[in-house]
Amino acid sequence: MRLDMLRSLLLLAWLPGLALAEARSEPQPESQAESSGWFDRVSNRMNQLLEDLGADGDFDPDKGIDWSVLPGPFYTPEMEFGIGVSAVGLYMPDQQDSVSQVSSFTINGFASVNGALGAEIISQTFLNEDSLRLFANLEMVDAPEVFYGAGLSNGRDDGNKIDFDRRGLRFKPQVLKQVWPATFVGVGLDFGRNEARSLSSEPVPLSRGAEFPDTSTTGAVTLHLVHDSRDFILNASEGRLLQADVAFYEGALGSDTEFQKINLEYSDYQRMGPGILAWQWLAELNHGEVPWDQLAMLGGGKRLRGYEAGRYRDRQMTLAQVEYRHHLRGRHGMVYWGGAGTLSDSVSELGQGKWLHTVGTGYRFEVKRNVNLRLDMAFGNGESGFYFAVNEVF
Repeated sequence: MRLDMLRSLLLLAWLPGLALAEARSEPQPESQAESSGWFDRVSNRMNQLLEDLGADGDFDPDKGIDWSVLPGPFYTPEMEFGIGVSAVGLYMPDQQDSVSQVSSFTINGFASVNGALGAEIISQTFLNEDSLRLFANLEMVDAPEVFYGAGLSNGRDDGNKIDFDRRGLRFKPQVLKQVWPATFVGVGLDFGRNEARSLSSEPVPLSRGAEFPDTSTTGAVTLHLVHDSRDFILNASEGRLLQADVAFYEGALGSDTEFQKINLEYSDYQRMGPGILAWQWLAELNHGEVPWDQLAMLGGGKRLRGYEAGRYRDRQMTLAQVEYRHHLRGRHGMVYWGGAGTLSDSVSELGQGKWLHTVGTGYRFEVKRNVNLRLDMAFGNGESGFYFAVNEVF
């Protein structure tokens, strides 16, 4: 089970309160004053609670790191009852720097009564008038997951489903240096380890890769070429991103197998009417002995919402998605999107087979200036999903 599945349930408990808090700011006719007394009391308390949690819709750089935190309960059949939290912290390393955008920490985590645990920490720091960027991503998880084998055909067959517990750790630091306006080159590392335990059926052999459910350890040097003119990474309203990442997983860096991974991305953002039109194209291309946990995936909370995370995996992947982000009033907004993606074993076959499609809509609530909580409802080919997270998908 991925973090985004749990966060969706967490936000459901907050939605009525978010609506009450925002509605309190709307003036009411005098004739409704007495009848709305209880409403005012409840909304005032919710407003105070949101302010205590830092969800005030603003950013104060004098606080050092200005945090917003939303905790709450959740329930899933796999994990039973638990507590989850989503938080974002905004800060400015140098308040005299008027060029760099605001830096951020994003933290998502959960713990359940049956022992499932997970946490993800994302750090994005902008320094020296945006001439230097320091990024890091840390994920720790011990929770249920699924595996259907490699390929779309295996993913479509419910009989291939294997339930297991994944115990994993991954750390990805990056350093990017500006070499031209809005253009960066960089280097990074990618270290990971995943262990599959408590399988519901027999292991699955994979061609040209480690057999599932072997423990998989990976280590890589990564190279990055980026053109990024977005106004704000967490919630862009204009600009574009063109990025190429290459990772070399080698035995000398601790990898059990040796392989290479290329990630390509193009995202664009244009103002249209009262909202923002955003679109994205992604590709992940793998070569060599790719282990089961490093196969390209579709599904989950970012790569084609509406499909179960872990169900669709293969060596090669491409997808495209488009969103319209519509501001409603105050701190509320909506998003509408569609997308399609596909998988294949080889690059030459990519796009020739069947495609997965998704459509959906989502609610947005601004917890900090230009930082949103998102609740998305997505519909795929015979599947659907709820997703809750801080920040936009792309």
